[in-house]
Amino acid sequence: MAKIRVLVVDDSAFMRKIIPDMLNEDPDIEVIATAKDGRDAFKKTMELSPDVITLDVEMPEMDGLHTLGYIMSEKPTPVIMLSAYTPKGADITIKALQYGAVDFVCKPSGEISLDIKKIQKELVEKIKAAKSIDLNKVTFTLPEDVEVKHPEKEIQQKNEIMVIIATSTGGPRALTEVVPKIPRNLPASYLIIQHMSEGFTKSLADRLNSLSLIHVKEAVHGEIIKAGTAYVAPGNYHMEILKSGAEYRVELNQEPTRLGVRPCADMTLFSAAKVFEGSLIGVILTGMGRDGTAGVEKIKEKKARIIVQDKDTSVIYGMPKSVVDKGYADKVLPINEIADFITEEINIMTREAK
Repeated sequence: MAKIRVLVVDDSAFMRKIIPDMLNEDPDIEVIATAKDGRDAFKKTMELSPDVITLDVEMPEMDGLHTLGYIMSEKPTPVIMLSAYTPKGADITIKALQYGAVDFVCKPSGEISLDIKKIQKELVEKIKAAKSIDLNKVTFTLPEDVEVKHPEKEIQQKNEIMVIIATSTGGPRALTEVVPKIPRNLPASYLIIQHMSEGFTKSLADRLNSLSLIHVKEAVHGEIIKAGTAYVAPGNYHMEILKSGAEYRVELNQEPTRLGVRPCADMTLFSAAKVFEGSLIGVILTGMGRDGTAGVEKIKEKKARIIVQDKDTSVIYGMPKSVVDKGYADKVLPINEIADFITEEINIMTREAK
């Protein structure tokens, strides 16, 4: 079986040495070249046609975002962003995931990470997944422009329905196809679990909020869960639900990872099944693995409705497939139809409750 041919792009000479050495330890991967900046990366992409590119986010002259734009417009190639956490780096990374990057890995300790081997397993796994991705599914499409006529997004609605959305690889793009299309005047709250590193989830929430009619924010420990608001689980924290009198609150914790991830959607779904007394909707979008399947089983016991993204529009048909294979999906839909179906289900549940 042919090895996966990888181009490594980083402006640090040290990183251009250590990352290829690390990747070449895997028998299925061969680093065919390195590039020191965006222009060099674009030139070598055109000349060498790599299977996958790892692309540094912050580089002088032409940063990772602009480099990605040139690559995706001239020679579309699966790209994994390598990002050190800074507010600027997080914002660029989220935009890169919107503009065609298939995934990202966070450098453990800054732009020049001497401990880069900490992410070896994660990077190798994501490179292997990227090689199998159909790039037609990751082409950037701008969500419909949403005009928010009332700056104040919070509304006084009873929180009767909870929608829990779980996603991983390809999730940031999928979420921009769903969340901005949800009306603001529904008696529902929304919990979003996106497998993502600490720090980057706030940039994701801010990005979604700028596009959406409902209020979207990174969840804060102890806050009351309100209708008309979407809460994004912070990276490196599980998000659970606690009942507090007649209200529900966010419970964040750093209990051990489940299925290798934190946040884990199963943890959120388990807690919702245990304490939420209203109606539940589970939504499983694109992603690797099977997170969400066990949790969906639990909320199905409370007559929850389960919506799953279809294979044709999923970047990685792992999480959705797991739910479908278990027979838990009530509806399997392309990504562009999911928001309307969520809205329809909320309206049906609201009428039935009266």
